[in-house]
Amino acid sequence: MTEFKSDLLFGALTGNGRVLVVDDEPVVRTLVRMALEKAGYDVLEAEDGEQAIEAINTGENRLLLDTMICDIRMPKVSGVETIGYFQRAYPHVPLIVLTAYPNTDMAISFMRRGLVDYLVKPVEAEKLRDAVARAMKRRQIGRA
Repeated sequence: MTEFKSDLLFGALTGNGRVLVVDDEPVVRTLVRMALEKAGYDVLEAEDGEQAIEAINTGENRLLLDTMICDIRMPKVSGVETIGYFQRAYPHVPLIVLTAYPNTDMAISFMRRGLVDYLVKPVEAEKLRDAVARAMKRRQIGRA
């Protein structure tokens, strides 16, 4: 008989982890979700920063989120504001930027602030999964 361990009590032990994807483009969210689910991740989606902040503060999500992938240019609450919020409120959650508008100065600034990666759309599925795997390692180190 195999032992069952709930994600609720033990973190992401039954899968590879939970990722929140924040992007205002439904096609991008779908492609990212499909690439990550294929690798065994549980994926939550939000269409903007406002929805992401609401999602993380709902129920048990704040306890179960392992990493976030966030676009920069979005309506309502921008990616920059969303990332700032997550860094203040949930500093243990590693963050990844995924943007169609690369900016070297912004990338350097984000990396200095501790982001795991700064990816440019379109991103190869393997590169995306590698960035998420690095984020998960960072998250596990934070739990130790």
